Parts: sequence; structure tokens; C-alpha cells
Amino acid sequence: MKILQNPIVASVIGLTLYVLVTVLVWKTPAPVVEGELAQNVIVAKAKAAVPSWEFQSQEAEMLVNELKAEKAALAQREKELNELAERLKAERLEINVVTQAVHQLQAQVEANIVRIKAEEAANLKKLSRTYAAMSPEGAAPIMRELEETTLLKILALMKETESAPLLEEMARLSADEAKRVAQLTDRLRFYIPQPKDPKKS
Repeated sequence: MKILQNPIVASVIGLTLYVLVTVLVWKTPAPVVEGELAQNVIVAKAKAAVPSWEFQSQEAEMLVNELKAEKAALAQREKELNELAERLKAERLEINVVTQAVHQLQAQVEANIVRIKAEEAANLKKLSRTYAAMSPEGAAPIMRELEETTLLKILALMKETESAPLLEEMARLSADEAKRVAQLTDRLRFYIPQPKDPKKS
């Protein structure tokens, strides 16, 4: 056993065992032709391989198509909403123009009504003075033909001393006219005369 403790002997035994194990475990390499073929196959597979970002599957294609369809639908909806907004804007402007035109017409009509009332008041005053200046016998037949509203306004503008002889003469014309005179005098109780300034009416 002392021999085994000798470092040289131990080294020789270790080297021998290493060579023996290496020979037993060593595999013979494949022939060169097979190696080239295998290498060609690996190169072909590498060329055929697709990068991960270009990978395609049926599910992924369906998902992409759905997303594209949704995007197109959203774009169409956005276009329709924009068109609707433009239409509403144009209609709002048109409504504003029409509203302003209506306000202007309303102001003109109100101004015309005030003017007409002022002119009517002036004309009624002239008529009341004209009928007051006429004789009751001459004015009564003419006043008989007037509308009741107009006659009421004329009588309201006259003084009692002017309207009394006219009403008396109209009542003498006939029984129907006497009845009409009674109705007129009854309505005169509730008649509210126009204000002097027609703009305040």
C-alpha cells in the first residue's frame, strides 16, 4: 500500500484510468455527408422560420379583422355625427335669422298699430266734430248706417250737448232705431276712451 501512496504511482494510475474512461465514453463522429445534410436542413428551417411579429394564426386574423371593422364603423359614425353637427349648426343659424326677422316684423306691426290707432283717434275726433256741426236731422240718417263700434267711439268723443240731439233724432227714425239708441247709451256707460297718447295704450 505504500506504493499507492507514492505520488508518481498515483499519477500514473490516474492517467491510465482517465484514458480508459475517455475511450469507453467517446462516441465516434457522424460521417461528413450526414453532417452536411443535417446542416442544410437546419439552414432551411432557419430560412423558413418567421419572426414572432409576423406570426399568423386564424384567431389572430379574426381578431384583427374585427378590430378593423370596428374602427371603420367608428370612423363612419364619427363622420355621420360631424355631418349632423354641421347640419344642426346651419339650422340653428337659420332659426336665429328667422327669429330676428320675426322680431323685426313684430316691432314693425306694433309700430304700425300705434300709428293706426293714433290716426284713427285723430280721424274719429274730426268725424265727431263734423257730426256735431251738422244738424241733428241731417246727421241722424248718416249715423244710422254706421257700425255700432264706430258710432260708439264718435258719440264718446262728443259733448253731451252735442250727442243728445243726435240720439234724440235717431230714436225718432223708427222703433228699431230707438232700440239701437238705447243699446248704444247702455254701452256708453262701460266705454273706456282711448288715452291721449296712443303709445301708452
